[in-house]
Amino acid sequence: MCGSSVDLVESSFTEADIVTSRDVDPFDVEAARYDAWYDTPSGRATFDVEVAALAPLWPSARPNLEVGVGTGRFARALGVEYGIDPAVGALALAAPRGVHVVAGRAEEMPFATGRFAAVLFVVSLCFVADPERALLEARRVLAPGGRVVVGTVPRDSDLGERYARLAREGHAFYSHATILSVADHVGLLERAGFAIVGARSALVAGHAALDSPSQEGIVPGAGFVALAGEAPRSGGQRVGE
Repeated sequence: MCGSSVDLVESSFTEADIVTSRDVDPFDVEAARYDAWYDTPSGRATFDVEVAALAPLWPSARPNLEVGVGTGRFARALGVEYGIDPAVGALALAAPRGVHVVAGRAEEMPFATGRFAAVLFVVSLCFVADPERALLEARRVLAPGGRVVVGTVPRDSDLGERYARLAREGHAFYSHATILSVADHVGLLERAGFAIVGARSALVAGHAALDSPSQEGIVPGAGFVALAGEAPRSGGQRVGE
């Protein structure tokens, strides 16, 4: 499930929402309320900044897939055709946005090997029980030379630190998350066999910089970082060839 503003988690939910059972998927039962945040001024501005950071790294090659597609906002903005997520409540909102949705887990995707030209994760690896296995699955479903793009709120940023605090406090959403650093993401991608081929940073000065453009590369302390990895080219024909 995607989403990244601390404004959402600290203002849209009451004290009674903070603690919830880990057996309940909040992105399922609270999908509509979560999705509505993107229609607020802060939500629209943050979304636009993050899409602008992801877009230069996201290829036009198809077919493509978003893992943790949630309600489909990023998929629609970036032209993603297929989406997978365990939260059926969120998928019910993604389907009308033109996404071909599948209910399932990132660690066990029901897709054929080499099916996709590109795979996208937007602030979703932190909610996956086994992110390394999820990236290995992404590599499996990618054609040789295919691209994975990962957007994240890094632990080593002011925003990431606030997420980690909310997780420790038992927040309804973030108690389900393990907030990862940029180095964690790079390590996970490389262990899954991806070569890092690009990076962009946004929210470099936190949410006070919503009007600032994204920057190429990994900027220390940035509140949102997008990484692009390429699967090995050996082992068969690439999608589209």
